[in-house]
Amino acid sequence: MKTKTRSGVDAGSAARLQLTVMRLARRLRQQAPEGVTPSQLSALSTLYVRGPLTLGELAEAERVRPPTMTRIVAGLEEAGLLERERDEKDRRCARVVVTRAGRTFVERSRTKKTAYLVGRLKKLSQEEVATLKRATEILEKVVEEEV
Repeated sequence: MKTKTRSGVDAGSAARLQLTVMRLARRLRQQAPEGVTPSQLSALSTLYVRGPLTLGELAEAERVRPPTMTRIVAGLEEAGLLERERDEKDRRCARVVVTRAGRTFVERSRTKKTAYLVGRLKKLSQEEVATLKRATEILEKVVEEEV
């Protein structure tokens, strides 16, 4: 027997949504340019959107421990995709900044993933696309409430 909440959500529907989102995320990750791990691309993308952050701020944003973020950033620095800059207000503090090569990398990754998704969405009806647009708004709400 499926147990539903007041809003009509049951565990089976939630599990199905989870599996579908995971599969889509995996397929989109497969479209990413070679050379970085998914964790590195996520951190690089966060910096691209938010701008310079300290390692601690980036670790918090990515929901990983600081030692893990230190390794992620080291790999991205080695690849020339980001660099550290001293904070002008607090010289003891460094911020991580996306380089020009890093910006190009993120943009190329996004373009490739978007093209893949557009190709898949073109196979749907107008009604299905409209439904997905509405579902996207709802999923954004679900995700943003967690932050």
